[in-house]
Amino acid sequence: MSIAEQLRADTVKALKEGDRELSGALRMLTSELQKAEKEGGADEVAVLQRERKRRLESAKAFRDGDRAELAEQEEREAELIDGYLPEQISDGELDQLVDDAIAESAAESIRDMGKVMAIVMAKSAGRAEGSRVSALVKERLS
Repeated sequence: MSIAEQLRADTVKALKEGDRELSGALRMLTSELQKAEKEGGADEVAVLQRERKRRLESAKAFRDGDRAELAEQEEREAELIDGYLPEQISDGELDQLVDDAIAESAAESIRDMGKVMAIVMAKSAGRAEGSRVSALVKERLS
């Protein structure tokens, strides 16, 4: 079952249970997936990662603006999205991927970071956040 199909099924279940907040969040995710599919970018994991990142950024902005109730709602939605994303790659596995990518690209300095990032992100297949990979690559190339 694809992520979009699972979202639709969960939306129907939430509507039947009368959970308006959950059904609204699920509908929004389904809409974003449909929009990405129409635009030709049908990578469901990438869409969900983008939406999760948006929620976390919004939550931070709301917290900075003393709007804790809105920040909490955004954080709940980010948690909900986490449930549909594949499990994150372990630290040890990510270390190995980064080391392999550095060797493969013959990277020697921070200027080669883009090459290494491209390799690691492709091999991790959506199982590692870009910020996490970026921090590790910077550490290794510095």
